[in-house]
Amino acid sequence: MKPLKMSTLKHILLLFLLIAGIGAKAQTDEATTARIVAAQNYVFVATTAFPLNANDINKILTSMPGYVGGGNINLTGSNYDLTVTKDSVVSYLPYYGRSYVPKIGNPIDDNGIKFKSKDFNYKSEVRKKGGWLITMAPKDVKDNYRLTLLITKSGYGTLTVINNNQQSITFNGYLAEAKPKKKES
Repeated sequence: MKPLKMSTLKHILLLFLLIAGIGAKAQTDEATTARIVAAQNYVFVATTAFPLNANDINKILTSMPGYVGGGNINLTGSNYDLTVTKDSVVSYLPYYGRSYVPKIGNPIDDNGIKFKSKDFNYKSEVRKKGGWLITMAPKDVKDNYRLTLLITKSGYGTLTVINNNQQSITFNGYLAEAKPKKKES
C-alpha cells in the first residue's frame, strides 16, 4: 500500500475542518433570531438533555447499547421541541429524572413534558450581554410547568423546565423559524 502524500493529507484535513465548521454553525443568524424572538414565533429544537439526577440515570442507561455516559443524553434527530407562537406554547420534550407523583392515564402518551397551552404567561427580557431571557408558565395544563429559556444572539438556547411533581431538567438546543400553519380549506 502506497503512503499518502503530504498534500493529500492537507486536503483531507482541510475538507474535515470545512465539514466540521458547517456543522458547528448556528441554525439561525443574529437578524433572524432577533426577528423570530420579537415576533414570538419560533421553535426551540432540543439536541441534548441534562437530567438533574444524572448519576442515577447513568446507572440505568449503562446497560443500554450505545450509551456512552457523561450525564447528558443526546437528542439529535429525535424531533423533540418546544413551539412558541403568540397564541400557543406546544411542548414535545422527553423527561429523564425522578417524578414525585405518578402520572395517571396512558403511560405511553403521558410520558415526557408534553402539553399544548393556549393560556400562558410569557415574559421576554433582553439580556445585558446580548440575547434574551424568556419565561413561560402555562395556565391550562394539568401539570404546573415553569419554563425558562436563555437564547443567545446566534440562536442557541438553554431551556430549563421546573415542575412541582418532578425534578427539574435542562435542555440545550437551537432556535428555528416556526413553520407557518397550513390553512384549512
